Amino acid sequence: MPGLSFFSFTELWSPLFLAVMLLLSAGYFVGIGPLAGRFPGSSTVPLWRRLSFIFGMLALYLAQGGPLSLLGHILFSFHMVSMAFSYLVAVPLIMLGIPDWAWRALLKAVPLPLRRLSFLAQPVLAALLFNGLFSLYHIPVIHDYVMLHFTVHRIYYAVLFLTSALMWWNLINPLPELRSLSGLGQIGFIFLNMVLLTPACGLIIFAGAPLYATYSDPQTWARAMGYCVSGSPAALLQAFGGPAFFGWLSPKVDQQVGGIAMKFIQEFIFASMLAYVFYHWYKKENGQDDAEVSAPSSELEEHVLTRV
Repeated sequence: MPGLSFFSFTELWSPLFLAVMLLLSAGYFVGIGPLAGRFPGSSTVPLWRRLSFIFGMLALYLAQGGPLSLLGHILFSFHMVSMAFSYLVAVPLIMLGIPDWAWRALLKAVPLPLRRLSFLAQPVLAALLFNGLFSLYHIPVIHDYVMLHFTVHRIYYAVLFLTSALMWWNLINPLPELRSLSGLGQIGFIFLNMVLLTPACGLIIFAGAPLYATYSDPQTWARAMGYCVSGSPAALLQAFGGPAFFGWLSPKVDQQVGGIAMKFIQEFIFASMLAYVFYHWYKKENGQDDAEVSAPSSELEEHVLTRV
């Protein structure tokens, strides 16, 4: 993309964030390797789980620290792809990478005051929380405010990450004692999530004009970019004139592409899981499958990993 040479290696690749991700990944492999014997019920973690965790961390890094993160501040279409990678791809892959015995150890370590918030993981509430916060974020005035205030931006993204994990917990929870959805319940839950995100994507796709000053007004764009690059807003405006320099699409079309990309990725991921859950639920109801489908088995998890 023209103009990216203007940005430094640090601005494009966020070495500090990369270091944090590498440390977390190292902690994961130490925990499931040399330290695994300290946890009750620990067993060897299969290769597919390890790969799931690695790919999840890679997706999160690219979305929040790599070039995709910077491009997400320049063009709305890349912003929506970054959001999809962060909350619809990275979160479930990371969660699938954690074995059941590690989940039990992690949940046991949660302080009691936080355990009282476990009701937030109830299916309907979890779906409403994540999709509601995601849709609220894309109301133009709120989106522009968040993009222009760095601390608020980081807090909001962290909350989205946590609520995304609560939402995905209802589909990929590996702990039988904490399952709350049957196979049919999971099907309904998937449909609920697919429906809840539709209004926000529809607003973005069918808007008659650009909604976000961050991606259409050069002055606002330069201020927002000031939080992720070292150059001053004035220098950015002098060098590029605005976000239009980086794209061949008009702000309106760029916005429509972003909304379509988000909805397509969401529909693909949930439709793939829906097909698999429905297939095994149908077999179980007809006495053809003795496997419990109220939560994904390792086979389901491998299927989700492959499709994602």
